[in-house]
Amino acid sequence: MRTDEIKRVQSIDILITILVLGSLWGLSEVVLSSAIRAAGIPYRSGILTGVGMGIVGIAIGIFRKPLMIVGISIVAVLCKQLVVPIFHVSVMCKVNSCLAVMLEGLSLAGVVFLARHRLGRNHLAPIASGASAALTAAVAFYFLGMWVSPGRDLLSFNHPGGFIAFLTSKGLVWAVFSGILFPAGYWTGVRLRHTALSMGTKKPLLYYIISMALVVCCWIASAFAIAAGF
Repeated sequence: MRTDEIKRVQSIDILITILVLGSLWGLSEVVLSSAIRAAGIPYRSGILTGVGMGIVGIAIGIFRKPLMIVGISIVAVLCKQLVVPIFHVSVMCKVNSCLAVMLEGLSLAGVVFLARHRLGRNHLAPIASGASAALTAAVAFYFLGMWVSPGRDLLSFNHPGGFIAFLTSKGLVWAVFSGILFPAGYWTGVRLRHTALSMGTKKPLLYYIISMALVVCCWIASAFAIAAGF
């Protein structure tokens, strides 16, 4: 295969990966969030943050392109915003959770860009990257969330010392889960790297069909879950 064809195939693979992983992240935000709340499991926001970071970690392990994280985050946000056409509500209805997803993605993209040469060489680098990105996102979310559209939970920290309380009860939890799940996703992606790249060149039709079917299933499942009140 010529160099230009390899680049074209890889570009398509990157786009498909963004759609697939972004859809999976969006599905987890819709379904897993409600399931955790219904089950009464603590640290819901920390678990969701860690799961999102883990999903994104797969993309970084395969392609090692930090900019992909922004695209994955946008797809996840759009999936969450299915609530708008389904219930005919404003996009502001989910602005806080969507803001959190985008900040997590942007923070991780920045951290991974800075640490990209160390991720594969130092086993502690993925752990530190996930944890620091989550903590950075928590700091940004506290101030931007208060300014954009503070929800009831965030407003509970709107008092003297609230920022420290938020970092202690939320930010550190985000960091712990992300410090565990981002490396898990990253090393999974590293192990899938050869298989994923070869599938795109050896069996493109099957690869594309399965990938697009997964994307469609994620969006349909998210739409039904939202319509059912998840």
